Amino acid sequence: MALEESTSNSNFKEMMDEGELEKQMSQTVDHSNTSNSDEAVLTRLASFSKQMSHKLSRSQTGTFAIDPNDFELQRVLQTFVRRADSNGIELKSLGVEMDDVTVFGVDETASYASTVGEVLTAPFRVGEIFKRISGRKADPNSGLRKVNKDINVVCAPGEMVLVLGRPGAGCSTMLKTVAGELEEYVKQEGSITYDNNPQAQVLKMCKKEIVYNPELDVHFPHLTVDQTLKFAIECRCPEFDFPGYSKKKYIEIFRDILCTVYGLTHAKNTKVGNDYVSGISGGERKRVSIAEAMAAKPAVLCFDNATRGLDASTALEFTEALRTSTNIMKMSSFVTVYQASQKIYDEFDKVVVLYLGRQVYYGKVEEAKAYFETMGYVCPERQSTAEFLTAVTDPLGRYVKPGLEGKIPHTADEFEAYWRSSAEFSALKREIADRRAVVDSEKSLKVVKAAHLQEKEKLARLNSRYTVSYLTQLKLCTIRGFQRNIGDKSYTLTTIFAGTFQAFIMGSLYWNIPQSTEGAFSRSGTVFFALLFFALISISEVSVSFEKRPILTKQKGYSFYHPSAEVIAYVFNDMPIKFLSSVLFGVILYFLAGLKPDAGAFFTFLLFLNLASLAESNLFQTVASLSPNAPAANAISGILLLATAVYTSYMVQRPSMHPWFKWISYINPLLYCFEALITTEFHGREMECSSLAPSGPGYLNVPEGTQACAFAGSVAGQSWVSGDAYLRVSFQYEFSHVWRNFGIVLGFIVFFIAVNCFAVELLKQSKGTGDHLMFLRSKTRGDIHDVVAATKESKHVLVADVETQGLSQGSVADELERYSRVSGDKEAKETANHLGSQEVFMWQNLNYTIPDRGSTRQLLRDIQGFCKPGTLTALMGESGAGKTTLLNVLSRRVDMGVITGDMLVDGKPIDQSFERRTGYVQQQDLHISQLTVRESLQFAARLRRPVSVPEHEKMEYVEKILQILEMEPYADAIVGSPGNGLNVEQRKKLSVGVELVAKPSLLLFLDEPTSGLDSQSAWAIIQVVRGLANAGQAILCTIHQPSATLMEEFDRLLLLRKGGETVYFGDIGENSRIMLDYFESRGARLCEPHENPAEYILDVIGAGATANSVDDWHEKWITSPEFANVTKEIEDLIRETAKKPVNFTEESLKDTFATPYIHQLKTVLWRTNIQFWRDTDYFVGKISLVIIAGLFVGFTFWDIKHSIVGMQNTLFASFLCLILSSPLTAQIQDKAIESKEVYEVRESKSNTFHWSVLLFSELLVEIPYSIIASTLFYICFYFPLKTVSTAPEAAGFFWFTYCVFFQLYYITLALCIVYFAPDLPSAGLLFGLFFSFILSFCNVVQPSSLAPGFWKFMFDLSPFTYFVQNFLGVVLHEREVHCKPSELAYFNPPDGETCQEWAADFLRTVPGYLINGNETQDCGYCQYSVGDDYLQKLGVRYSNRWRNVGFFCCYIFFNLFAMYIMYWYFRVQKTSLIEWIRNKTDQRKARQTSRE
Repeated sequence: MALEESTSNSNFKEMMDEGELEKQMSQTVDHSNTSNSDEAVLTRLASFSKQMSHKLSRSQTGTFAIDPNDFELQRVLQTFVRRADSNGIELKSLGVEMDDVTVFGVDETASYASTVGEVLTAPFRVGEIFKRISGRKADPNSGLRKVNKDINVVCAPGEMVLVLGRPGAGCSTMLKTVAGELEEYVKQEGSITYDNNPQAQVLKMCKKEIVYNPELDVHFPHLTVDQTLKFAIECRCPEFDFPGYSKKKYIEIFRDILCTVYGLTHAKNTKVGNDYVSGISGGERKRVSIAEAMAAKPAVLCFDNATRGLDASTALEFTEALRTSTNIMKMSSFVTVYQASQKIYDEFDKVVVLYLGRQVYYGKVEEAKAYFETMGYVCPERQSTAEFLTAVTDPLGRYVKPGLEGKIPHTADEFEAYWRSSAEFSALKREIADRRAVVDSEKSLKVVKAAHLQEKEKLARLNSRYTVSYLTQLKLCTIRGFQRNIGDKSYTLTTIFAGTFQAFIMGSLYWNIPQSTEGAFSRSGTVFFALLFFALISISEVSVSFEKRPILTKQKGYSFYHPSAEVIAYVFNDMPIKFLSSVLFGVILYFLAGLKPDAGAFFTFLLFLNLASLAESNLFQTVASLSPNAPAANAISGILLLATAVYTSYMVQRPSMHPWFKWISYINPLLYCFEALITTEFHGREMECSSLAPSGPGYLNVPEGTQACAFAGSVAGQSWVSGDAYLRVSFQYEFSHVWRNFGIVLGFIVFFIAVNCFAVELLKQSKGTGDHLMFLRSKTRGDIHDVVAATKESKHVLVADVETQGLSQGSVADELERYSRVSGDKEAKETANHLGSQEVFMWQNLNYTIPDRGSTRQLLRDIQGFCKPGTLTALMGESGAGKTTLLNVLSRRVDMGVITGDMLVDGKPIDQSFERRTGYVQQQDLHISQLTVRESLQFAARLRRPVSVPEHEKMEYVEKILQILEMEPYADAIVGSPGNGLNVEQRKKLSVGVELVAKPSLLLFLDEPTSGLDSQSAWAIIQVVRGLANAGQAILCTIHQPSATLMEEFDRLLLLRKGGETVYFGDIGENSRIMLDYFESRGARLCEPHENPAEYILDVIGAGATANSVDDWHEKWITSPEFANVTKEIEDLIRETAKKPVNFTEESLKDTFATPYIHQLKTVLWRTNIQFWRDTDYFVGKISLVIIAGLFVGFTFWDIKHSIVGMQNTLFASFLCLILSSPLTAQIQDKAIESKEVYEVRESKSNTFHWSVLLFSELLVEIPYSIIASTLFYICFYFPLKTVSTAPEAAGFFWFTYCVFFQLYYITLALCIVYFAPDLPSAGLLFGLFFSFILSFCNVVQPSSLAPGFWKFMFDLSPFTYFVQNFLGVVLHEREVHCKPSELAYFNPPDGETCQEWAADFLRTVPGYLINGNETQDCGYCQYSVGDDYLQKLGVRYSNRWRNVGFFCCYIFFNLFAMYIMYWYFRVQKTSLIEWIRNKTDQRKARQTSRE
């Protein structure tokens, strides 16, 4: 359609640049919205999008025709045509040309899954490793694979290209190649140009014009939709220079346009959310991703599976909106779409078909079907063209014309050869050459650069790819950061609360520290642990960094901002929180502990607390940015935390440090903070000596100089010690270094920020993850191993797409596909024929209401229906209609809200056997990643079928289910995690299989079984489900985007609209005729012959982002004869089935669990042991941590001396043994959370086994691994100390205490907390608080003798007290002490007496010894003669070691008891901690009121 510029609108022609058009558009929309809401331009824009959503020929894309009287709408559209000829400015656009482009990736095909056994035997397989390395050196390409090969494409501006292919075909790789997002690939060959300009040149100058939108939706979950979109618009907001006109108005109007077009207006102020944070629905989140990409206004736009998670109507609306944008803005659009309907397909101009990385077609969408039909393939009736094009690349889904079998291409190689010898390929090559010859590359690039410069802010660098300046980017990221902090109040408040709580604990523990030398150790300990606390909480920055990494990577690709701007902005965002937290912490601790009452010292304390917090926070952020993954970052951070804590010089003073590690102290920012704080605290302090030698009876009023203070820094004859002298002797610290250290710490902070900025800007922040099968070596000695080996030898075999699913190599995939469809097996068919029962499940007048912000919200309204044996019922509706909610209510899987109405089985209320007799396949495919497919099914069969069924019968049934679901080729493959194991289709089949092996006799529920699958995979899944229904199984299935062919596989449809109201329930009929007749007979438009019935009915009822319906289809339904017939049928079913006798043979199903407790424990123990044995990351991480930590601590305290400092070092070495349990606990909890989530989300709902079995199994399997790991730590730590006793009663007992009882204690404590905590971060926070609390009361950081009276009981309650006692007791018992000269207290006896004579009375009352006893001067007194003297001061008795073992047993049993009780209370009974506190408060108030 042609658009003629209205001559009456001359003011449009006077606009000379884009900014004026943006201004006019904004003013127009704003005026229209405020003056006439009924005829608002946004409303007309939405309707106009519908008109514009059909294709235009290339000759028609230059101009558009609209109503010239609709002046306001014309102004809005003029914005998008901002460089029309009348303005003298060209519309920026870029075409794409690809000529024989090949992309290489790392070869990761089917591989072997590693086990702990293979890790342990790796040193014995050195030859194999060297052989592999030498092979790679001989052939550099041996480890590479061609992800895409020889791709040829041409796309002119204003065209849309559809990319089709099965999972593993290379579709995502092609889109990333077009967009220049090639970080995860090794290299690229061939030619890619944009309007004949080389890709490298365009990306360097105009990367912002080329955008790749990934398949997964990653957003900051705590931002609202409004904040997310406004940020995107602001980052690409063009420069304005108009007095009295603000950008703010433009941004708001542009946001309103995006929200209108993509149906987000109603959710503008709702959080985006994610899988764990509640927010908008998944479909709405996808629309936010689309709107965010459109806010970038690119010239080339690539959407990867953009319709994933969208219902059929919304998917079509997205495609129509993209068609509109492409037409108006002359974009070049590339889109991959799974399960594309005919209407969606028809919106595109061209289509490319990929087959295992090879291109097998590219051309106009109208000609693609004929091309493959000419080849010899048949398109079945009512199969959409997109489905047909995908099916021809599936050996199991395509149909050959009779008589052409064996004469047409079958393999990917043959398809490619046919394509490259075709006339269509020759025409494509000519078209590429012609376009490159015709297009004016210089002019095209000049236009794009001119537009780029025109939009650029004044302060932005000319060569920058970003629209706004760095300062503006910094401002926007900072504002967004504060919005995130406000949105995530719980995290912010928890951080502040944790600091405040710990300050009260530590402050009260160090309450009123003595001013004498007795309090010097506690005073320095207060300062040290204040710094250590902020270092400990800063380690959480690692997880924060990895959470936002995908978002930074995506928005960097959008050219929104420099990643370094987000790094610096995060520092600005974090400073107020850290400042508030450190001030509250510092004020409470400072005055409770009684630190120096001086204003300068107080503010210095607060200053360096903030600096330490910032330094450690930026250190761990930098580590995260430099690390490839979170486990590596956590391991490095754990070692760094240990190093910074030990080498702060509190535990090991710098004079005592060994030279091989002493350098760490010079690069440790905490040391400089510690020096500044401790020198400020002790500067000018004169500490009265609390331990004069000699002293006591007979030593009063003695001559001056005859007594000395047994304290570092003392001066003979002086009864007090200078604080400066004490620090100079003990630490080599000087007060004059305070402000020097201020500058050094600032330098560290700046350095960490700079390195972090460098890392996020230049290093690869993303890594491609491909779904490749991993087999067990012991289970693949033949078939699969030989196939993989043979395939790798072939240099011509292509591999699969790096991001997608499926086997990587062509021959492997083909072989498995051919092998997988031998489904005519007689036994499998016989098994399928015995599924289901003759009972009918029905529901009537079903309502569901939930609490909502102090009120209630009804999600389901008067739903009725039934499921008969042997029928497949579809449950459909738009996003938010309540499909999954209804499924959860019917399956009794909701644990909140109020359900009313009837749910009946054969006319009788459902009983306790219901869960046992039904299966539920969830939308999320949650499985234990370390098990194989076969083992997963065997586990479910063993526990969900009665123990009376013989084991061999269960296993035989598992094998038959493997045949039915066609999973035998990968039955021994590890399930893995998404991206590294089974692909989407395989995981979905496993989910179905897990429920089938339980033999659900009544009903099978499936929630979105085809979501995220391509059309062929979806067809395969539905065919399996259809086969189950044919075998007698009753099935209720929710489905998003069924094609016409898929729709016909269902027998009945239950259609819901928003609000949970029924629109239709009845038969679908052949060719969906019964269902269509119902809607057409009640005023709906006629369904076109080639229209998808699913899209039709959703469009009719007004489903979708922007659609609406004037008719109330719910009202039409409840007043229809069909509704009356359904109601009557349900009543008849209730009446007839109620007459059936009760099936007493199923009485055993009424038991909660199918198997006895012992059988459950045995089976779950088997599974848990497999999890640990095959989780080499966990094993290697644990072993690496204990070995490195053991060596580090052992060599830090190498060769402990027989001195006072040596005994203190022994104390701190033992203390570090306790601290190591903190990172080990994080590993244990991270490991336990997987089984917990699978159990709570899936297994508990189906009563697979008792919850206590999970807890007990995890504990029993964890114990031997921890004992082995702790033994390695013991060896690496204990023996480098050298001078400690190696006698069995010492070394053996130390091992016995640490490697057995301490492991049992912290394992049970870690599991206790993780099992009752709501999630893993909460578990980490709770453990950290509890750990630091009990760690404070173990006589190390503060002797109990100096603690306030109200904390005395905690020293007796803390289990760490007794662990430290045993560690020290066995090491220092009867150990001789030889004081160093600096540790002796020197004094001179009165004239005429020797040292021994003068101190004889004193030595009889105190421990220690005297040197120079026969001399008359320089008497040297040492406080201790044996280690037991030091132990006595700490309240430790060697004789109590076995008593302490008894205490250990009590603590361990208490942890076990607490673990079971708290899990039952908080997770089984679903009691909320906040709700529990509220109830207790209400009860207390009620009691007080009753007393009054």
